Amino acid sequence: MSPTSETARDGRRLVIVESPAKAKTIKGYLGPGYVVEASVGHIRDLPSGAAEVPAKYTGEVRRLGVDVEHDFEPVYVVNADKKSQVAKLKSLLADADELLLATDEDREGEAIAWHLQEVLKPKVPVRRMVFHEITKDAIQEAVRNPRDLNQRLVDAQETRRILDRLYGYEVSPVLWKKVARGLSAGRVQSVATRLVVERERERMAFRSASYWDLVGTFTTGRAGDAADPESFGARLAAVDGRRVATGRDFGSDGRLKAASAQVLHLDEETARGLAAALADTAFAVRSVESKPYRRSPYAPFRTTTLQQEASRKLGFGAKRTMQVAQKLYENGFITYMRTDSTTLSETAVTAARVQVKQLYGESYLPDAPRTYASKVKNAQEAHEAIRPSGDRFRTPAETRLSGDEFRLYELIWMRTVASQMKDAVGQSVTVKVGGRAADGRDVEFSASGKIITFHGFLKAYVEGADDPNAELDDRERRLPQVTEGDALRAEQVTPEGHATKPPARYTEASLVKELEEREIGRPSTYASILGTILDRGYVFKKGTALVPSFLSFAVVGLLEKHFGRLVDYDFTARMEDDLDRIARGEAKSVPWLRRFYFGDGEVDAASAAHAGNGDGDHLGGLKELVTDLGAIDAREVSSFPVGDGIVLRVGRYGPYVERGEQRADVPDDLPPDELTVEFAAELLAKPSGDYELGTDPVSGHPIVAKDGRYGPYVTEILPEDTPRTGKNAVKPRTASLLKSMTLDTVTLDDALRLLTLPRVVGTDAEGVEITAQNGRFGPYLKKGTDSRSLETEEQMFTITLDEALAIYAQPKQRGRRAAAPPLKELGADPVSGQPVVVKDGRFGPYVTDGETNATLRKDDDVEALTPERGFELLAEKRAKGPVKKTAKKAPAKKTAAKKAAPAKKTAAKKTAAKATAATEKTAAKKTAARKTTARKTATPADSDAAEQPVSEQV
Repeated sequence: MSPTSETARDGRRLVIVESPAKAKTIKGYLGPGYVVEASVGHIRDLPSGAAEVPAKYTGEVRRLGVDVEHDFEPVYVVNADKKSQVAKLKSLLADADELLLATDEDREGEAIAWHLQEVLKPKVPVRRMVFHEITKDAIQEAVRNPRDLNQRLVDAQETRRILDRLYGYEVSPVLWKKVARGLSAGRVQSVATRLVVERERERMAFRSASYWDLVGTFTTGRAGDAADPESFGARLAAVDGRRVATGRDFGSDGRLKAASAQVLHLDEETARGLAAALADTAFAVRSVESKPYRRSPYAPFRTTTLQQEASRKLGFGAKRTMQVAQKLYENGFITYMRTDSTTLSETAVTAARVQVKQLYGESYLPDAPRTYASKVKNAQEAHEAIRPSGDRFRTPAETRLSGDEFRLYELIWMRTVASQMKDAVGQSVTVKVGGRAADGRDVEFSASGKIITFHGFLKAYVEGADDPNAELDDRERRLPQVTEGDALRAEQVTPEGHATKPPARYTEASLVKELEEREIGRPSTYASILGTILDRGYVFKKGTALVPSFLSFAVVGLLEKHFGRLVDYDFTARMEDDLDRIARGEAKSVPWLRRFYFGDGEVDAASAAHAGNGDGDHLGGLKELVTDLGAIDAREVSSFPVGDGIVLRVGRYGPYVERGEQRADVPDDLPPDELTVEFAAELLAKPSGDYELGTDPVSGHPIVAKDGRYGPYVTEILPEDTPRTGKNAVKPRTASLLKSMTLDTVTLDDALRLLTLPRVVGTDAEGVEITAQNGRFGPYLKKGTDSRSLETEEQMFTITLDEALAIYAQPKQRGRRAAAPPLKELGADPVSGQPVVVKDGRFGPYVTDGETNATLRKDDDVEALTPERGFELLAEKRAKGPVKKTAKKAPAKKTAAKKAAPAKKTAAKKTAAKATAATEKTAAKKTAARKTTARKTATPADSDAAEQPVSEQV
């Protein structure tokens, strides 16, 4: 191993990477003179709250973490959870002769490296070590050829970070004030949400059109075989020379498009009449058109195409795909997974061609290597396409991987190998069949076929499709070998009805594709963007489809009307161009940020930063937009007319419909396009859930039963003058209905009985009170912190002290005594041999073989879960090993205290001081911290304690 020029051959080098897994892999490729340590991600960032900002900063700087008045200087702080790691890195650096920063070779990786240099302040030479795959050769090559930090990449990443901070921290509070607390806005996430909302609006406005045609089955009259079938199906194409209308001829309003005015629109009656008129028709082949078919291989994966294919073929979400790919990269199985490039190195091309020859034969290998040009505008972070690592590709079986990692590696391996194979070739054929009906009308049917004579790359890989009805590239449709004039007999002619469908909702795969085609955001961030809009409740999944919530309609509506420029697709794309210009050194970040934030009338009108708002309002900067909020009517932005006087409103506790004094909750998981006038009227017609049961004879308060968002319950109505806030506040007694009760059957006596809970059963010998209570998981006893389950709900009212003490005298059972029957049985596990079942646990469904439990992933469905998937989840869980318990750190401190005898007394005093609640200073600090937290949640207007946006778009 040859050292760099600045370091002596026998020097000691510190290599810093982002993750422990990456550090472990790289450590095995370096000699004894290297220490490899992880930074564990970012060690320094903009403050997440005002409390983290150093005391010298005040006002806007404290709120934003950016000094907008002084060249947008960011305030960086070392993350609280990284301080110990920074101390460790400094300690290791003290013994090093050179520092090698080996973070990922993209903007974010370059920024991490820069922050490490700034925080560690090394006094030894610092070099940047870059590689796009973690193999022995690649790592040793990177050590031999280090470079300096790329300041342009650092500046570009910093500009993006500041831009996203300003966007998130200025726009999110508007959503808190006008829509609901806890919401967030982001430069790309808000635009992505708008795309999903607009698609739902299209579906809501869509009007279906009905149309009919005929399907005929024709036979040649001769015996057929697989290569020359006897019969084939064809669809009616024209009547008397007029093309028959198909779905593409209709608009979203359910009417024929202007361009399709001359087509023939068949209704059911006409179609059935025509079918009857063709009962005895003699048909003949009118034309046969044959064309050569050729399909070239798909380019190797880049980040977005990997996410799309993993979604289509494996059912992975973008986040899951990137997590698995990260593991494969860090463990040396694939190249870097955040890339815009589709190019392969010469080494990779050679490895792929070798495997093509070995696995498929020389006839599948093209004469010259294939090259692929990137189609991504401003392609960056481009190292190489995502491919198996090394100069020889390991087959999936050779990797000894399992579960998700095996499936994703296999996908990458197949795609890479296929990219260096020959084209698929064949013939596509169109046959036209004609005849004359009994009423004299001339009809023409059409059939299309495809024959693949050489499968080429399709032997290795076939790309999936977003449309489940789409025909894949390797699908053949064989037609009989006929020639013009051949007579045919119609075995049957059947009328068939159709209805146009609304545009399909986005899936994760299709939304990623749409964002990339519109050049919005960076491909490396799409997984986090999708995760954000799902986590925030802006979007939820129905199967694989992304459905916008009513909340997202309110948020997008507000942004479109009052911040149109910020969610304009073209503006966002042009802003991405501007950021790439800064990365290339063609523009300066500070003037650009100034125009974006403060506005500048002198800037070129073509610049993204000067684009007007979507609703034509003023051309000021972001600061001006968020300053005057008086024009935003909070009720208006959260209200949507349904029809017939019914209005949907997005309230603090969720969506509801309203008509006059009537009001009804709308299910959170109802797709917006399913909220019709009829369904809304049904919701309003249902009983409100407020049942007056009578009056409590003791308190005199009315008792009512209600249907709440978390289930039915009973409560008392307190007098109007009852204090509801402050230290004298009185809360009404409330209790959930038992499982055996319903709102229709609950009585006043039932309610009064429920309101006695929790019931004091008595006290034990030590004076500790025992109570019977109704909890989330059923009835139980509670004594201090010790809880015991009860068999029935009735026991809460009848159990005696002696019976309770007898239960506590028994050893505590772990979990519930009566196990619920499994949701599904999957068969015997191939590893343990034990039966595997799916059960419903406290945190959701999981698979178990009695020894190992594995929670189902978000994308897994109990009904659709296969035995193979269940075994795979268990195998992954076993591979991870037992969960490490952080509580083991405590004994280490005690041991240290014993060794350091002189410090024992002092340490004991400190421990005692920490544990003593009477320490006024500590108690005061804790109290102040609680008060600060409360203020942060309740009063975002307070600059020192303002709640910051839940997330920023990165």
